[in-house]
Amino acid sequence: MNSAQDEQDAKALDARLRERALLARAVPGDRLMLADATLLAALDGSRVLTPNERHALASSPLTLRRFRHLSLARSAAPAAAANDARWSGSAGMLRAASSAVTLETMVTDDNYWTLHFLPRDGGWQVILSLSAQAPFAARLLSEQPLLRVIDGGGAIVLQGRLDADGECERAWPFDTEPGPHFQMYGARFAVEPVAP
Repeated sequence: MNSAQDEQDAKALDARLRERALLARAVPGDRLMLADATLLAALDGSRVLTPNERHALASSPLTLRRFRHLSLARSAAPAAAANDARWSGSAGMLRAASSAVTLETMVTDDNYWTLHFLPRDGGWQVILSLSAQAPFAARLLSEQPLLRVIDGGGAIVLQGRLDADGECERAWPFDTEPGPHFQMYGARFAVEPVAP
């Protein structure tokens, strides 16, 4: 039992030493290579870093330190209660069962937002709908903020304001059908307010 604990302590120490070595190294001309918004999206899982972004992160100690700082600040922030009326975004992903047939809906992990996909005139229509059970529903319906849905690559799927029914509808903006499109970008999506 004690040797297992010693081994775990040794691994933790090794990880801390590697982290310090990565963060402390000096790179001539180093600067922040990625925006905070990109780093935060990677931390909350709403966007996957591209191979070029991962390379930039790994080769810039300054960017790595910023990423670590944002990660620590995010983990130290108090978690929002389930009935909190404040909302800053919701993420979701394509479920395995959805990939076997034509994609009809995708739901965020918190079950507050649903994307509906309807065939229309040889293309697709995408509808974002807000659950009436969402603790922030009344506030969003009254304030009418500009919202957007992004795929795992950061491309905008839909952008607009909710109508009185809590929905926003647009034509599908891509050449590929919704299911294959989301599969190409990590099967992830996010609903977020657009910063003014």
